[in-house]
Amino acid sequence: MSGTAAPKRTRRRFDSLQQEAFLALWRTYDRLRAYEDELFARFDLTPQQYNALRLLRAEYPESLPTLTLAERLVSRAPDITRLLDKLEVRGLITRTRPPENRRSVLVRLAEPGIALIEEIAAPLKACHAKQLGHLSAAELEKLIGLLRVAREPHEPEQSVWK
Repeated sequence: MSGTAAPKRTRRRFDSLQQEAFLALWRTYDRLRAYEDELFARFDLTPQQYNALRLLRAEYPESLPTLTLAERLVSRAPDITRLLDKLEVRGLITRTRPPENRRSVLVRLAEPGIALIEEIAAPLKACHAKQLGHLSAAELEKLIGLLRVAREPHEPEQSVWK
């Protein structure tokens, strides 16, 4: 064959721009999540458990009702009770039932939970820098805004993510 290149084949890789965008989000999530999985494994936590601890830290010293905590999580927790059971066994949280409403369960960060959040802070900041530190502040702001616009019609009315 002479020095000419073979004709480039075009093939349709995606059914739509929406599909391409969704799969790009999914692929990006998979790549970035790997860094956090590795980090949280060192502390015997899942990303979901860390997120619960982080949310409780923001409310400390106050407690949060279990259902409010579940609504604020970044991703849905189908079994919030089991997630909290594991954190309670480790002494990272406490749960109480207020006498005026025994059906409600209040969750509060315990001192060991605060210590763990503080221990994770620096390695997590380094993890986030590894994940997205190559983007400028302007690019990050634009990305955050686009993700908000994409997510907004699918958020519940009272979502803290709106």
